[in-house]
Amino acid sequence: MSTPLIPSKLPSTGVSIFTVMTRLANEHGAINLSQGFPDFDCAPELVEAVARHMRAGRNQYAPMQGVLALREALAMKIERLYGRRYDPATEITVTSGATEGIFSTITAFVRPGDEVILFQPCYDSYAPAVQLNGGTPVFVTLRFPEYRVDWDEVRRALTPRTRLLIINSPHNPTGTALSADDMRELAKVVDGRDVIVVGDEVYEHILFDGRRHESLARHPELSDRSVVISSFGKTYHTTGWKVGYCAAPQALSAEIQRVHQFVTFAVNAAIQHAYAEVVTRDPLAADLAAFYQAKRDLFLRLIEGSRFRPLPCEGTYFQLVDYSAITAERDADFALRLIREHGVASIPISPFLSAGVEPGPVLRFCFAKRDETLERAAERLRRV
Repeated sequence: MSTPLIPSKLPSTGVSIFTVMTRLANEHGAINLSQGFPDFDCAPELVEAVARHMRAGRNQYAPMQGVLALREALAMKIERLYGRRYDPATEITVTSGATEGIFSTITAFVRPGDEVILFQPCYDSYAPAVQLNGGTPVFVTLRFPEYRVDWDEVRRALTPRTRLLIINSPHNPTGTALSADDMRELAKVVDGRDVIVVGDEVYEHILFDGRRHESLARHPELSDRSVVISSFGKTYHTTGWKVGYCAAPQALSAEIQRVHQFVTFAVNAAIQHAYAEVVTRDPLAADLAAFYQAKRDLFLRLIEGSRFRPLPCEGTYFQLVDYSAITAERDADFALRLIREHGVASIPISPFLSAGVEPGPVLRFCFAKRDETLERAAERLRRV
């Protein structure tokens, strides 16, 4: 009996570049500055809090919307940081990571024939989620080396079929951040249109050199039509726990929850209770930006004297570098050679771009690593 031949829903989508590069790093014994996770652990008290809640019997299904204590802590945090009050009972949904929040949001609002504006290079889950729901990704390109939004280009991309516009700030992979002026332009662009704005804000607490995070929740002219998506993994060094959340007006949240309940239904209860404690105790995540700015600055000092030219990094824990002084190879080819010949894993930019768009001579390095890891990697990079 033969296996049925079923046409793929995502025929042009392969294994994630993050999975590929981490696998190659492991195969070649390379230092892994590719996939965006720390090589150091989270705070021991956070692990103890999870264990304490497990021992207290919080091991069954959490409420579909999320543990109320966590939703209340998030409502307090968002109001304190950005001035928008979300009702924890009806306007916050805890999801299985920001990725599920993004997928459930796109699924809730995108129908066949709809268009979704994406700023590329963009995180690799956006376009497949749009396509799986019958929508069409419409790309606005942030161009090397500045990677700034051309709002006139955004206006030209809008059509009567535009349903969603997805922003990501601080931005993965470029490390840029939208300014208050950008948010004012965004508000003008969508004014008078039936367009929902989705903000991927998972790096909200990782901004450098005194910059302020311009959350959609901070701008009333946008927040009434927006879904704010964030997570805990980047903030608390717990990317493997996969817990995120969506904050949106009640009418939008209700639609997201209709989908969420059939994707994961509920998220790990004990971890939610632990996060509720830490968010309540430190809603500003006050030390995180300085911690990662020191990592960024260390990495930049360590690669001084190399032929890699750093591009400006305003936030996230990723550093882009221009390698044009080294080779004219395409980014994916050079990234593979860097692993095989020099023992350092990075991420090329081309997988974040639609077909036919030139990425430029750029690689992305993750500096969410122990100092000794960065020192060993930089020693190898200086020899390239």
